[in-house]
Amino acid sequence: QVQLVESGGGLVQPGGSLRLSCAAVGFTLDYYTIGWFRQAPGKEREGVGCISYSDGSTYFADSVKGRFTISRGNAKKTAYLQMNSLKPEDTAVYYCAAEMAPGCSGYVLTLYDYWGQGTQVTVSS
Repeated sequence: QVQLVESGGGLVQPGGSLRLSCAAVGFTLDYYTIGWFRQAPGKEREGVGCISYSDGSTYFADSVKGRFTISRGNAKKTAYLQMNSLKPEDTAVYYCAAEMAPGCSGYVLTLYDYWGQGTQVTVSS
């Protein structure tokens, strides 16, 4: 079965850090650009960041720029979202998604071929 599986969510205090993992099952992330998204209760899913396949360039939403980073694992089956200096407004379900494309083309949900099931991140004291 081809799917993405996220892990690493949880409860963290404001100012803390979490690293989310996105693992490809049944395929590799070769040729796929990876996007990270989040959805808070009552809000639409929004793009957080993206890492391109072609050159590893990363892009981030203004709300997380300077606090979040994205990387790929060496085995080409995993991507990571490192989240630092977390704020209560970062609370959401986080999703990774894969698009067979050389570069990041924005956060249009329908462009992505595979989605993970989501992992909850709660930032609270």
